[in-house]
Amino acid sequence: MIYDELKNISKYRGISANLDTAIAFLEESILSELPMGKTVIDGEKVFINVMEADAKEREEIAFEIHKRYMDIQIDIEGTEAIEIGEYLPGVKEQYDERTDFGTVDCSNAFYCIMGEGRFIICMTDEPHRPGIRAVTDSYLKKCVVKVLI
Repeated sequence: MIYDELKNISKYRGISANLDTAIAFLEESILSELPMGKTVIDGEKVFINVMEADAKEREEIAFEIHKRYMDIQIDIEGTEAIEIGEYLPGVKEQYDERTDFGTVDCSNAFYCIMGEGRFIICMTDEPHRPGIRAVTDSYLKKCVVKVLI
């Protein structure tokens, strides 16, 4: 997991070629001007999903995992908390290779408060619970960059 301010994202170049592609796109783009839905950056290696959602109470959201793609999560409008968990053996929802999604139980966890100007990179197999209400207004417009490992 990497949690930082968006202005510092270039510090994380060199981890992988696909992550470098994502970072270059983020540095050159005005996120608030991206269309809703999927924008392809480099085929199925790197793409971005822009969405609107309402943040929820943490108990309403499961810890998710991905095995093929790491996530770069960024709030464009609004503020959410994202919880990073310590994986416990056991599955809530079986991992689906087609969707690269599964849910797990976690023991210990900690919060990262997002909001405009911050990002978090959730590595593969790293349980994370996004979309937790962190402020009174639950509206979120966010993007998730999917980066193939």
